[in-house]
Formats: sequence, C-alpha cells, structure tokens
Amino acid sequence: MTADRTTTAAPPGLRCWVPRGVYRPQTDSQLLRRALRREGIVRGSDVLDLGTGSGLLAVEAARLGGRVTAVDISWRAVLTARCNAVLNGQSVRVRHGDLTSAVRGHRFDLVIANPPYVPAPDDRPPRGIARAWDAGRDGRLLVDRVCDAVPQVLRSAGTLLLVHSHLCGIERTLDRLAGAGLRTDVVERARLPFGPVLRSRLGRLRERGMATTGDVMEELVVIRAEQP
Repeated sequence: MTADRTTTAAPPGLRCWVPRGVYRPQTDSQLLRRALRREGIVRGSDVLDLGTGSGLLAVEAARLGGRVTAVDISWRAVLTARCNAVLNGQSVRVRHGDLTSAVRGHRFDLVIANPPYVPAPDDRPPRGIARAWDAGRDGRLLVDRVCDAVPQVLRSAGTLLLVHSHLCGIERTLDRLAGAGLRTDVVERARLPFGPVLRSRLGRLRERGMATTGDVMEELVVIRAEQP
C-alpha cells in the first residue's frame, strides 16, 4: 500500500491525519471516546492505549490531562500516532510492540483498547490493513489476549475500557475479565448496519452460528472493567 495522505473526521478541537494502511476512527472509536471522557481523567493519570492506530484516542486522553503511552504493532500506525500528537500539540509516548509487551514493568490507571474483533475466514495471520480488523475465526484472537494481559498492568482501582462487537461474544468477555478478578459492566452500546467486510462474510458467519438469516445489524459495546 502507498501512504497517500488522507484525512478523516475528528472530534471538535482535534486534527487527524490517517495514511492508507492505518485504521481510520469510526463508530467504535467514537463509542470508546465517549466512555473515555466519562472516566474523569485527572492530570498525571497514567493511561495506556493498546493498538492505538491513528493515535486519536491517545491524543484525546492527553488533552484531558493523562500521561499517555500508546502502543501499536504496526510501524505505520506508530508514525501516524506520533504525527497526530504533534498536530494537536499533545505529548504522547508512542511505542512499537505487541500489546503490553511494550510496557513491561509499568502499571496504569486506565487502559483503553479497540482491538481487531471481526471474525475472519480462517485463523491465518492477517496481512496489511486487514490486521486492523481481522481477529481469527471467532473474532477473539486479540480480545482474549487483551483480557488476559491487562489485569497485569492495571494499578489498584485501575480501569480497562474495551470495545468490540457482539459477534465475538459480549458475555464471554465479561466472564473472562470477571475470572481475572475485575468488576465488569457494559457502559456503551450502539447498533449499526453491517459494513462491507461483514456483509461479504455473512454466509460464513451464518454457517458458524454467529449470525442468523435475518441479521442486518451489528451491536458494538464498550466494556468497563475495574481492578479492585
């Protein structure tokens, strides 16, 4: 892919530059932003953005007063997040790495994550921009890893905000986080028509029992999980 300069809609007061090959903020990003703003970040709170993509949510957390670390496995996303921090006059430490492996030895007051959650045709590692949404046959390849890793980097009373689709199992995520000792709740919901990728996979999803013949809408949620 080429890194043609493209822009995307950003919340009021923020600027966002997104090249090809980097996930553009969409409805799931907006849901996570709403939940983030309700957390009441105080100046100096340590915030971790896992899979930062464009870095827009990391920038928002910094604007709210957080001391923000953003992580992505894509070098293109790392560079994009750094650019968007500069564009918005915010200080964000952006690291290249695989989830929490990039922040070993550090703990955070708040972790936000918008991982890939779209069920894929198979379990082969996705390539290119598909890494931003493909997440194995059940859509939980990254969701489960976030659920397992984040409790180890949360401070006492620290919080995780995690967004994903109903297709990969809201209750499974709640149960997995509760099993790690976190208190859980769903704090945001939105319903929207299936996008092009999901529409192209509806046949396979129905075969797997993940969608019915009449399904035309996807539900997105933000799960809030708090460390005791």
